[in-house]
Amino acid sequence: MIHVLIERNIAQDMESTYEEVSRRTLQHAYQADGFINGETFKDQNQSLRRFVLSKWRCLQDWQRWHGSLGRKEMMNELALLLKEQEKITILEN
Repeated sequence: MIHVLIERNIAQDMESTYEEVSRRTLQHAYQADGFINGETFKDQNQSLRRFVLSKWRCLQDWQRWHGSLGRKEMMNELALLLKEQEKITILEN
């Protein structure tokens, strides 16, 4: 089992749009093979800094989702709302 930590920095004035698109992206992930669960977090000191922590059955399941057409389509929308590219960290127990 692995955890995936995604860090995103939202562009100014894009917070509400980000919330909507991010929520839809996580809903799509819930349908992906090997997805176990996911949570979203907001940095208390920097309101435009967000984190997504998801749990996957294995690295291959995450990689399949990461490279999927569904995620790529959602990321095309999200990328317009971010100041910079998201940062992904793979964590294991």
